[in-house]
Amino acid sequence: MKTRDRGWRGGLERRQPETDRQRRVILKAMDVHLTPDQKAFAHRAIESGRLRSEQDAVQEALALWEERERQRTEFRLTLDEARASLARGEDRGITQESMHKLADEVKERGCARLLAELTTSR
Repeated sequence: MKTRDRGWRGGLERRQPETDRQRRVILKAMDVHLTPDQKAFAHRAIESGRLRSEQDAVQEALALWEERERQRTEFRLTLDEARASLARGEDRGITQESMHKLADEVKERGCARLLAELTTSR
């Protein structure tokens, strides 16, 4: 997907829109050129009733990208926290019991995250 900025000089990375209306205004200020494969993909979604327009496809793609970047940032923060904890000597001793406990914690967080995603997407 290629984009060309028309007049909005702030750059997406520096200024995030606060509302859907602002996001639509920003998108109206841009020409977005889809590749033939992207265009066909969007048209299949439109024909099936999943989307109403190519603009909806672009907005959904940007929303997914934004969510992925938010998750990436959160992961980087937890990674930085883990590294700082290790630097302070707060590492976990690895035992059979600690590995089972860690696995249970990961499963609980994963289930909670999935449940949150399922309830917000409805």
